[in-house]
Amino acid sequence: MPHPPSPSAGTREGSTWLRRGRRFLAPLLVRALPPEVPFGFLARVAPSQAGVEMFVEAHRIPPAGALELVHRARAVTEAELAAGGGGSDTPELEVERAGAEELGRAIADRRQELWRTGLRAVAIGASRPRAEAERHRLAERLAALGFRTRVPRFEVDAALRPSPLDPGDARPSGYWQTLSTDALASLFPFVDETVLEPSGILVGLALADASPVFLDRWAHASYSWGFFGTTGSGKSFAAALVLLRSRWMRPETELLVLDPLGEFSSLVRALGGEVLRLADPAGGRLNPLDPATTSGDAREKAARVGTMLRALFPSLQDEEVAALDAAVSHLYDVPGRVPTFGDLLEAVEQGGRAGRLTTLLEVFRSGSLRAVNGPTSVRPDAPTVGIDFSGVPDDQLAFHLTYVLDWAYARLRARPGPKILLLDEAHLLARSEATLEFLDRLVRHLRHFDAGLLLVTQNPDDLLARASGRSLLRNLAATAFLRLPEVSETARAFFQLAPAEGEWLPKARLPRDAGYSESLWRLGEAHLPLAIVASTPEYEFLTSVLGAPRRPGGVGAVPLEGEVYTGPDAPAPAWPTTRRPTEPPGAAGAGT
Repeated sequence: MPHPPSPSAGTREGSTWLRRGRRFLAPLLVRALPPEVPFGFLARVAPSQAGVEMFVEAHRIPPAGALELVHRARAVTEAELAAGGGGSDTPELEVERAGAEELGRAIADRRQELWRTGLRAVAIGASRPRAEAERHRLAERLAALGFRTRVPRFEVDAALRPSPLDPGDARPSGYWQTLSTDALASLFPFVDETVLEPSGILVGLALADASPVFLDRWAHASYSWGFFGTTGSGKSFAAALVLLRSRWMRPETELLVLDPLGEFSSLVRALGGEVLRLADPAGGRLNPLDPATTSGDAREKAARVGTMLRALFPSLQDEEVAALDAAVSHLYDVPGRVPTFGDLLEAVEQGGRAGRLTTLLEVFRSGSLRAVNGPTSVRPDAPTVGIDFSGVPDDQLAFHLTYVLDWAYARLRARPGPKILLLDEAHLLARSEATLEFLDRLVRHLRHFDAGLLLVTQNPDDLLARASGRSLLRNLAATAFLRLPEVSETARAFFQLAPAEGEWLPKARLPRDAGYSESLWRLGEAHLPLAIVASTPEYEFLTSVLGAPRRPGGVGAVPLEGEVYTGPDAPAPAWPTTRRPTEPPGAAGAGT
């Protein structure tokens, strides 16, 4: 790393800063390290966009001297243990003694060495306030990782002096630390976390260095992903891109799209699929009473019908639900019969249960839900099916979602081969506990059917508010966050987002501004900031069926042949890091 020259006659020095030419230098010293830090953390603490330079000075301690230091530390620990008499510090001292013993053996076996190490940062700004503000932000990021820092006061010369060959040269107080080889290695940012899973699809380019990231949903314990982003963040375009690339990689993949706003209908048709518009009597039908969804199990189907009708009529009383259960079970007594709601209404009337229940069910015979009173019209061999909920009244949405999920579950279970279920605007399910619980069970079982969920919604908090929603989110193998208006403390804790990640997501660039969507992907312990890009043919196809933001200035497709658009009107990606962007500045990561 380059080192700033010593102060000269052309400089001006303050108590905590130095002016050299037009630049102000504000040094910061690291006087204590946390017990654990992630490898390569410096790349995230001092991003290339920030005016910060980091300097690591390391001098090897000869083996004999290293062993002497370790033995001395162990002796001090043992003396404290002997004098402590089993006090509250005993467990910590025991750990220190065991650590000293292990380190001594590693040094003797030449598996480790000790290094006299100094770590300092220099914040640089065009003015003193800017340099000091940058230093303050850097100190906060280091503090979030557990580091303790110190601003050298009246020691700027010693702090900025080039690293000498002799470690005995004067340095400010607290400058030197004694580190093992592994600890010293964590200070170097030369770490790469590119994900290239064989047979995976391109999900984006790293914002740090434009390296491609390929993920294979079929290679993980769960095949389900989740996309979260505000309106205009590009999440629908990203979801469509995932479906398109998944179909290209595995042409036999079946696609089911549950589409509350009707955004994906044109895409489904373009892929040769069939669209059912539930609000349109001529738009196709799913028969909620078809026993095929439970493989002919009449008892299970009767229970599900009760759940559907409770979603539609929350005021149903227990005796009315019992009457419905008896009527539905009676309908299934005839082998091979596929009843409809008209049959159910007749069964209720013939059973002498006329009254409020009959009045409620009349909506299926002559009211607004008469479109579902009939046999299922979906072609069983359709490889792509879209269910369009647009136009469905809000008070009927939970009912439609319940039986559609029931149908989708049965289809995913019955048909062989890979399958993806896209659920857009998933927050609508959070309104009904029963619907959300069913979706949670579906996600936990999908892998057994060679199927995965692609969940798309605006805010994760809508699902985090319920236990079944949290369970659903835990079973997502990959989670992508696009622009969010804000990131709640609940979401930060649940998804283990670093403080700076939560601060960055509300600032992530939108397609209309940058020409691509900025996103943060969470894959296990890895957090990957990516630009979601499409090739020109992909973009032109999806634009024709979905509509999508144009490049800044209306130049055309968002990317060029899979590359991030870098024309004069496109800003650079804004992720604050240079390499291995697992956590941004201020992140507290798991130690390695």
